Amino acid sequence: MDGAVTAFPPQTQRAERDLLRFLTCGSVDDGKSTLIGRLLFETGQVPEDQLATLERDSRRFGTDGANLDYALLLDGLEAEREQGITIDVAYRYMSTPRRSFIVADTPGHEQYTRNMATGASTCDAAVVLVDAVKGVTAQTARHSRIVALFGIRHVILAVNKIDLLAHDPSVFARIRDAYAELVADLGFRSVTAIPVSARRGDNLTAPSAATPWYDGPSLIRALEDLPVADTGVARPFRLAVQYVNRPDADFRGYAGTIASGEVRVGDALAVCPSGRTARLARILLGDVEAVQARAGDAVTLVLDEDVDVARGDVLAPADDRPAASDRLDVRLLWMGDQPFDPAGRYQVKLGARTLPARLSLSDAAVVLAPNEVADGRLTLPSPVAVDAFRDDPAQGAFVLIDRVTGVTVAAGVVVSAPDQAAHIHHSPAAVSREAHELLNGHRGGVVWLTGLSGAGKSTVAQALQQSLHGRGCRTVLLDGDNLRHGLTRDLGFSDADRAENVRRTGEAARLFAETGVIAICALISPRQADRDAVRARFDDDRFVEVFVDASLESCRARDPKGLYARASAGAIAGFTGIAAPYEAPRAPDLTLATEQLSPASAADAVRRLLEERGWL
Repeated sequence: MDGAVTAFPPQTQRAERDLLRFLTCGSVDDGKSTLIGRLLFETGQVPEDQLATLERDSRRFGTDGANLDYALLLDGLEAEREQGITIDVAYRYMSTPRRSFIVADTPGHEQYTRNMATGASTCDAAVVLVDAVKGVTAQTARHSRIVALFGIRHVILAVNKIDLLAHDPSVFARIRDAYAELVADLGFRSVTAIPVSARRGDNLTAPSAATPWYDGPSLIRALEDLPVADTGVARPFRLAVQYVNRPDADFRGYAGTIASGEVRVGDALAVCPSGRTARLARILLGDVEAVQARAGDAVTLVLDEDVDVARGDVLAPADDRPAASDRLDVRLLWMGDQPFDPAGRYQVKLGARTLPARLSLSDAAVVLAPNEVADGRLTLPSPVAVDAFRDDPAQGAFVLIDRVTGVTVAAGVVVSAPDQAAHIHHSPAAVSREAHELLNGHRGGVVWLTGLSGAGKSTVAQALQQSLHGRGCRTVLLDGDNLRHGLTRDLGFSDADRAENVRRTGEAARLFAETGVIAICALISPRQADRDAVRARFDDDRFVEVFVDASLESCRARDPKGLYARASAGAIAGFTGIAAPYEAPRAPDLTLATEQLSPASAADAVRRLLEERGWL
């Protein structure tokens, strides 16, 4: 057998031992699959029947003459075998007497860099392979930046195929030094360089006689000695609220999975980003009461006060909160098929929140092409609770989604966020929402009417307000046109301004709802993501989205304000329905077909829905 080999016994029973997740990455044909396959073989992970299959496949597909081609242990896809490259991320289990491993063999081809990023996102360490013949390449640099981007801090540099250069120590030293210079500013805590031959087994599981000048660890020993990442318990407590659980009027719980830290009954918690505080009264693990929970536990938490908590809010210790900001400095990997478009419309998924976002690059001259990494800033319509990725990976990672296609175009991490809430504190109301509602005789909430211009939103809103007023209900009508004379008069009609228009209206409506008033909002609000961001600020049973549905032809024919005529004549730029899209609600609470319904009938339909929801 080629090279020095340490014989590990077959793992018939996997004893409890710590677990290290690592990935291999590098350029095409650097030998990643071969390296992992040989490690699996030498550590006794290949059963006899699979070994027989490997011998047969090596004769058919092998690239090493009569020798076994260990890469075939991983290249399971027919497309990969035919092309001789790794396309998908292949995961394998491996163990030694000292440690267990989960290994991710990631693609080297530039076309599949996004798959490599998938593997990096779950790993504690990386083995970066460099072909000794080719040296450090652009793909080596790209992969190293991605490894750093996703928080991996320990790297093993495997200088592979050293046997093809007669095990020349000067080649190894040159590549080692070049790589050290390349990654000097990436923040790695350790970089261990090892000369290896994946095919021959040199320095994989034991020192090789072919490299007497190398006195460092074998690859397997270096992997055994790497520190395992913490489980998150040592970090401050964070729980992103996934669901507000209200089965009846007597129970209000906040469900989610604890991302980091520990929490106990009696702890003082803050609701972020609002900053409101309360003490933890109960912890439910399923249906079981508990006094303590920790990172990884799926829980429902009950507070001792009825404070305002919505899906996407983060619960954290009152004395150790995440930042609250609508501006995030980020580093991201562009994964879209087309280069980044500064005018593109995006939404960011950060924790349990998804909301519109505007991305600008730190260097405006940079062309962010597919598979490239860049720094930038995300601007959001409202503050979010966020930790820098280096402080809490679970809270500081995000994906960016194209709002038109719904495709994920980037993945990234938060580098920093100016904490706008550090000097802003919530002032509690002197009269609770419940007390207001008791006095009013009905619940507070928001009725959000959306639809094309001319669909009948304002007319239905006015009819609804009259109907509710006749029943003694306290209401306020927030009409989009009226708001643009005051609250939103500084806004134009760009995508960002439209999103801010919706956000401000939603926040004003929320203030009214908190005092037990029914806020009726009538505005086009053309983007689903913007409307979703407003809904996320409310409990599900206090926000009603009503789609005022009329065809574009009908709206053109009505044209009560003459806007369609002016837009068609070119006098209004970016008019919704003509030069800008309208995204109809995906799942509205109610649809009003105003081509068939009178305003009074439409208002009655909304009123009946409010009665069914228990508002009236």
